[in-house]
Amino acid sequence: MAQNNQKPQTIQQKREKDYREHVEQVTPKYSLPRQMIKAFVVGGIICLLGQCILNYATNKMGLDKETAGSWCSMLLVLASVLLTGFNLYPKLVEWGGGGALVPITGFANSIASAAIEYQKEGQVFGIGCKIFTIAGPVILFGIVTSWGLGLVYWIGTVLGIV
Repeated sequence: MAQNNQKPQTIQQKREKDYREHVEQVTPKYSLPRQMIKAFVVGGIICLLGQCILNYATNKMGLDKETAGSWCSMLLVLASVLLTGFNLYPKLVEWGGGGALVPITGFANSIASAAIEYQKEGQVFGIGCKIFTIAGPVILFGIVTSWGLGLVYWIGTVLGIV
């Protein structure tokens, strides 16, 4: 009986070893400094584009800062959705990593990609029900966090700390 207990363990150990080796082979190797530089460059270019839009809107078009900011947000969302629709934004995310997920463009990409993915299931049960599958948790935790921080701020003002 003792031999029967040892045999399955060695088979299990061999399977685990084979699995670890397989995972090691198929797991992509990334250079953290290189990925950080790529993320910095992509995020910087997106932010530079936003700043150029703001400067153009305020200086050349004569818009106030609030209106220029609204135009900047709309144009960045539009660009992100168009790039997602032409399947270019996922390639940008693959190359630039977290830098391409700058909040407004990454958020627009997450909503547009879900809408594109589920459009074949119909307007209501596809797009309508599943459009916020990725963005929903971000919205939820953003609201909960802002509410919690607002409560902390309010308590701080009541107590005279803030």
